[in-house]
Amino acid sequence: MTRFTVEMLAADTVEPITSAGHAQLGIAVLAGIAVIVLLITKFKLHAFLALTVGSLALGAFAGAPVDKAIASFTAGLGATVAGVGVLIALGAILGKLLADSGGADQIVDTILARAGGRSMPWAMVLIASVIGLPLFFEVGVVLLIPVVLMVAKRGNYSLMRIGIPALAGLSVMHGLVPPHPGPLVAIDAVGANLGVTLALGVLVAVPTVVIAGPLFSKVAARWVDVPAPDRMIPQRPSEELEKRPGFGATLATILLPVVLMLSKALVDVVVDDPEHTAQRVFDVVGSPLIALLAAVLVGIFTLGRPAGFSREQISHLVDKGLAPIAGILLIVGAGGGFKQTLIDCGVGRMVLDVSKDWSIPALLLAWLIAVAIRLATGSATVATISAAGLVAPLAADMTTAHTALLVLAVGAGSLFFSHVNDAGFWLVKEYFGLSVGQNIKTWSVMETIISVVAGGLVLLLSLVV
Repeated sequence: MTRFTVEMLAADTVEPITSAGHAQLGIAVLAGIAVIVLLITKFKLHAFLALTVGSLALGAFAGAPVDKAIASFTAGLGATVAGVGVLIALGAILGKLLADSGGADQIVDTILARAGGRSMPWAMVLIASVIGLPLFFEVGVVLLIPVVLMVAKRGNYSLMRIGIPALAGLSVMHGLVPPHPGPLVAIDAVGANLGVTLALGVLVAVPTVVIAGPLFSKVAARWVDVPAPDRMIPQRPSEELEKRPGFGATLATILLPVVLMLSKALVDVVVDDPEHTAQRVFDVVGSPLIALLAAVLVGIFTLGRPAGFSREQISHLVDKGLAPIAGILLIVGAGGGFKQTLIDCGVGRMVLDVSKDWSIPALLLAWLIAVAIRLATGSATVATISAAGLVAPLAADMTTAHTALLVLAVGAGSLFFSHVNDAGFWLVKEYFGLSVGQNIKTWSVMETIISVVAGGLVLLLSLVV
């Protein structure tokens, strides 16, 4: 992974493509972000195109030659896709296997069979957190919403009492825990250790999801008391299957990459000898690529085969899993191009120069920058990528743990107050049959709680690690 240090920023290999002063660079950054926001919100342009135009606008406003701005953007796009593209693809395949084989439904049904009454919101947050590990947020919503609606209707529960914990579990995993695209790109941008980030991310995620999920759902249910809409209960994938994988095999497959990556982080701490055989072995098996690849290959036998899928069906399933991520890969890649343009214009050095005299902690600064971009663009992924590019130089003198916390601070800020410019806002509103006002009082407030609680926990952890 690339780590941008102060020395590297000063080196010839990353020499700024413009010698603009701080004032001009500051205006260029604001103008570039404003262009992206305007194109996404006003003109409804796809985020990939908006980031591309915004990157070129940033270079132009900073006084950079057009050819060098293009070179910076394409280099950043290529490096980002090379760093996380395969991981996103493997995650998409694993998620598709999980959904189409009925493995996700098996986990849902097993946990729900053992839950009831007051424990149901806790069961929903557990289901969403486990299912949310390998799935993109939107896929998780589509997968879990039928379960939420059926549980609420059959058990006569308040829709918010069941729905908010499920959404909280998915959202926290999406913003804080790799291998989701946002955290992966942030890890790559600041040079963080993935295993340490994963471990600290889970540590932050658990109390965050409890507060924003089961606990807040009590308040949300009083604020918005609505029944589950019948029209939005679609067919579940496994209803068309004659058989599906077992609970234990499915859970083991989902957790396999997490266990491998955490094991690598643990061995790195305990052994701390790059030449030691154990560390060299876990450096390989615990790398994100190998960990996710192993989960996909294992999933073919633990998920696909038990569901009765033939080799041809599994091959077709992989094709279907890869198709929807084209847009995500392009957005993430363009975000990396925007990040590299920021760095090559000298914005990283400017952030260091300007912030060194501030009394504001670096982690809080990272959170605030991500919050501002999230509110402006509506995209958690765009906020994470852009903020990570801006604050990457701050990681130069940080320890491994604090660099990981910098990633989590950016991830927490990227979830702040989802509103009308966020596609997730409308997805939740339509599925739950809520008005805009009701959605703000439930979904938007829940996202804000996640952001604030996770950000606060990151700051507290920075005092003890």
